[in-house]
Amino acid sequence: MRADNNGQLRIIGGRYRGRRLAVPAQPGLRPTADRVRETLFNWLQPVIVGSRCVDLFAGSGALGFEAASRGADEVLMIERSEPVTRVLAANARRLGTEQVWVHKADALRWLAGSGGPVDLVFLDPPFHADLLAPSCTLLSGGDWLAPGALVYLETPANRALPSLPADWTLIRDKRAGHVRFALAAVEPQKCGGPEG
Repeated sequence: MRADNNGQLRIIGGRYRGRRLAVPAQPGLRPTADRVRETLFNWLQPVIVGSRCVDLFAGSGALGFEAASRGADEVLMIERSEPVTRVLAANARRLGTEQVWVHKADALRWLAGSGGPVDLVFLDPPFHADLLAPSCTLLSGGDWLAPGALVYLETPANRALPSLPADWTLIRDKRAGHVRFALAAVEPQKCGGPEG
C-alpha cells in the first residue's frame, strides 16, 4: 500500500489493487513502504494464496490488507488501539472482504493465550519498543505456527534481528532505506514427523 498526502493507503497488488483505504490517525504509525512490501509479497507469492495469516501490531493494516488482496484465506489483525481498530474494521467493510478479522488486543497478551496454527505471521511492531524478541518467543512456545509457517520481521536498519527460536531458519534478509526486513521459516518437524 502506498500512503498519500490525504491520509490514505493504496493497495498495490492483487484483487483489491488500486483501492484506497483510510490511514488511522495515530502518532508513530508507520505503514510498511511500497518497495519493502513489493519485495515481501514477491517472496510470499508461492504460498500466500489460501494461507491463514496474523498481522500482529497491525497499525495501518498495510500488510494484512495486502495479504487479503493477494489471496490469503484468512487474515487476523491484532491491534491494541481502539481508534485504530475502528479504522481497520471500517476499511475491511469498505473493501467488502470477509476474510479479514480485526481484534482489539495487546499482541503479547494475545500470544500468551491459545489459538489454532497459522501459516504466516507479520511482525512489524513499533520501532521504539523492543517487541520482536518476546513476540518470537511467544509464537514459538505456543501452538500458533503450522509446520513450515513463515514469520516476517521488520526492524530499523541499524538494529540487529533478535535471536530466533531454535526451530526457525532465516531464509531472507534485506535492507531498504532505514528498514531491515526478513523472513524466517519454521521447521516442519516442529508439529509432526518427517515430511512424506
